[in-house]
Amino acid sequence: MKSVAEGALDALAGARYADPFSILGPHRIDSRGGIVIRALRPSAERIAVVGHGPDVEMTRAHSGGIFEAIFPDDTQIFDYRLRVTYPDGHAAEIDDPYRYGRIISDYDLYLFGEGKHTRVYDKLGAHVTHVGTSAGVHFGVWAPNGARVSVVGDFNGWDGRVHPMRNLGASGVWEIFIPGAHQGQRYKFEIRSRGHGELLLKADPYGFAFELPPLSASVVCHPEYRWGDDAWFAERAASNTWLEKPVATYEVHLGSWARVPEEHSRYLTYRELASRLIPYVKEMGYTHIELLPVMEHPFSGSWGYQVTGFFAPTSRFGPPQDFKAFVDACHQNGIGVILDWVPGHFPKDAHGLARFDGTALYEHEDPRQGEHRDWGTLIFNYGRNEVRNFLLANALFWLDEYHIDGLRVDAVASMLYLDYSRREGEWVPNRFGGRENLEAIESLRQLNSLTHGHQPGSITIAEESTAFPSVSRPTYLGGLGFTYKWNMGWMNDTLEYIRQDPVFRRYHHRHLTFSLLYAFSENFILPFSHDEVVHGKGSMWAKIPGDDWQKAATLRALYGYMYTHPGKKLMFMGLEFGQESEWNYDHSLDWHLLDTPLHAGLRRLIQDLNWHYGAEPALYQCDYDPSGFQWIDCNDADNSVVSYIRRAKDPNDFVVSVLNFTPVPRHGYLIGVPRQGSYIELVNSDADLYGGGNVGNGGIVFTDAVPAHGHDHSLRLSLPPLGFLLLKPAG
Repeated sequence: MKSVAEGALDALAGARYADPFSILGPHRIDSRGGIVIRALRPSAERIAVVGHGPDVEMTRAHSGGIFEAIFPDDTQIFDYRLRVTYPDGHAAEIDDPYRYGRIISDYDLYLFGEGKHTRVYDKLGAHVTHVGTSAGVHFGVWAPNGARVSVVGDFNGWDGRVHPMRNLGASGVWEIFIPGAHQGQRYKFEIRSRGHGELLLKADPYGFAFELPPLSASVVCHPEYRWGDDAWFAERAASNTWLEKPVATYEVHLGSWARVPEEHSRYLTYRELASRLIPYVKEMGYTHIELLPVMEHPFSGSWGYQVTGFFAPTSRFGPPQDFKAFVDACHQNGIGVILDWVPGHFPKDAHGLARFDGTALYEHEDPRQGEHRDWGTLIFNYGRNEVRNFLLANALFWLDEYHIDGLRVDAVASMLYLDYSRREGEWVPNRFGGRENLEAIESLRQLNSLTHGHQPGSITIAEESTAFPSVSRPTYLGGLGFTYKWNMGWMNDTLEYIRQDPVFRRYHHRHLTFSLLYAFSENFILPFSHDEVVHGKGSMWAKIPGDDWQKAATLRALYGYMYTHPGKKLMFMGLEFGQESEWNYDHSLDWHLLDTPLHAGLRRLIQDLNWHYGAEPALYQCDYDPSGFQWIDCNDADNSVVSYIRRAKDPNDFVVSVLNFTPVPRHGYLIGVPRQGSYIELVNSDADLYGGGNVGNGGIVFTDAVPAHGHDHSLRLSLPPLGFLLLKPAG
């Protein structure tokens, strides 16, 4: 290697050369011996090779800042450093990144190309590491259509000429180890596109941390943390994904649960949330917290659903270690953590995944396949191995590195169907001529097989609003493999029912009862989520007709219905105390409402419902088995009353639920029951401590030997107006 063509030096100095390691760093001159060392430092006045005998001044081989030194008597490449002197006389001694070999192995590249590298985030991205005795940062990025890729950042003046990366051939992966780079430094990848020569500045798709938005640089981060949740994981592994356990989930947007008004209404930090949110959730009796996406996102108004940093918790609330501390604190307090996860689309922000290397790399080129026009976002190309690997590894990353207990997959319907929200001619059929997105379906099955197999006791939840079959059935039985599916039909029917004036609810009675026709077809979660209290839909409080007393009473009855209906439970923050205004992501909840009896009473009811829900196996053990539910009377539309039995795995362990959705108290109301004797009133939603009028049965009621509803014994009840009763046989 006696000389380098002038054209190659021109391209290297101009940041257009694809193979910088073939020129820079140490190289043998020929088989007889001799070593040449080249360095590229555009801003240097002079450079010397030091640490190998006497200092050797390098000569300028190109006006663009390429320097060269020849060691004719050396036959082996040796250790050295570079002393760089700048025009102002300042000198700095640096290690030469181009004297280091490859770090990413061929096996890593093979697995990545096959879409099977479950820990690819350990190879791509930025990783603080040592090579030999040298400390630094290894960078890796996938950009197969880049003509040249460089790392730019705080360590090189953001100059794309200084650290061009090694191209690892057909894999499309580029890498470099930069000695001396360290944690906390900002960086991006500068990519010159092969097709049009455009220069792109991209954040790291695998970055572990980012600047505070609207700034968009990635940050070198090694988020070490010492976990203290071993006991939680041992218990979780034995819980069979909670199918026969109580699951009452509190859905939270971290930026608006509460703020700090005396400090310009700033966000609570992860640490502050751990000290305030977790005790509240524990006091309320919820079993899980579900967080709207915490992955880094540039636009707060997306609520986190337009992600650019898939491997980084948002910096809005603190560093990654503090989010780990939040999750750890949840576990140590017996609370599971579920994350909303968004594999269905990503935003078009210039620093993000969109046209990452100048081509449609993560998305489809054809907008009929690659764009959600309703949302202004792009759709992942699930048929590309490296893209599928990115998403599957990301799911495992949150379970492994952040000890997350489950992922709620957003907008599954948009992934399943090629014609989702598209008119005729705006979509491309699959290879069989159908509308199903076969690659996305296979990706979801892989997701569920991987997560369930890799992390025992972890769960996945589908937000899926269509009739796609077997969403929560195992993949080996032909299902998608999710643990749970949101019951959107139940939610829509129920909200439609309570919107009606009580006078007219008799004509909408089917909205209360229809869900039991399909309640056991999937592993359902009953969701009252954030989506139902935004975009002009109004708060739950505002949906209900009547005065404040009627609104509060109806909500108490509605939540009683939810907690006794088969299926796990999910409630968005603020619903537990009757937030009156529609949710605003940029403002705190109205906690002052708890100073009023109706709102404080509603919160107390939810607290008690959570307690009874956890204490009564009949309310959770057979959520997905028809033996766990039996109607007493589902046909009393004229009175807008329903009554039913919930049973545990032991059929002799049961509770009775009775709901009256009119503001008329009903005394002497007869229902049949399967056992004679006394029945304890576990919950009466009209109790004065809940803000009600204390219409009820004095805490206990006795059976009569009067047959009713197919039973030999019956109860004559006083049903409270707009009320709910939960009863259990005494003894």
